[in-house]
Amino acid sequence: MRIVSLNIGRPITVDFHGKPLETGIYKAPASGPVHLSVEGLAGDGQADLVNHGGPDKAICVYPLEHYEYWEMQLGKKLEYAAFGENITTNGLLETEVCIGDVYEIGTTLLQVSQPRYPCFKLSQKHGPADLPAKVLATGFSGFYLRVLREGEIAADDVIVKKQSGPGGVSISKVLHMMEVGRKDKTGLADVIELDSLAEGIRHKFRDWLESSEI
Repeated sequence: MRIVSLNIGRPITVDFHGKPLETGIYKAPASGPVHLSVEGLAGDGQADLVNHGGPDKAICVYPLEHYEYWEMQLGKKLEYAAFGENITTNGLLETEVCIGDVYEIGTTLLQVSQPRYPCFKLSQKHGPADLPAKVLATGFSGFYLRVLREGEIAADDVIVKKQSGPGGVSISKVLHMMEVGRKDKTGLADVIELDSLAEGIRHKFRDWLESSEI
């Protein structure tokens, strides 16, 4: 497991349906080590600080393994950071990576916090209006990491798994719950017990569970 590309970028303003849209999805590969704090990578930024960024979303990860599929779907070659990810990885898939898994990368220590839920900015970048829905349907979502130990990371760094998350709840399972959780009270109750799940997702799931019990 390793980082194939380390990607950063400040928000820019682009056109979306004839209106200006500020977005941080346009990132580019960085050369050399980059400092990573609990808030994210030096030189990186997000436009929508309500839905992106913050300690539970310090690093966005997307697997290189999915690129070939999307290149076929979109009919074009994709450069690294095509999905706005901070690190393009090899060897980390949503079906295998679990909430609470801890990885050592470079001098940092990182923990899996939640899936990435696809949004309309993917459509702005790549064209198809239904791209977020397709990402959700495939489960090729990517995921987020929080920082347990600050330090430096770089492209080609080896990713070493140091600890498995309790319960073995995969990113794929939580992404599925984000889509259909309102109908699965047992599943919601189980996932809510994961202390390492991002608090925003736990709060949403808790609300769903409580509303279903009324």
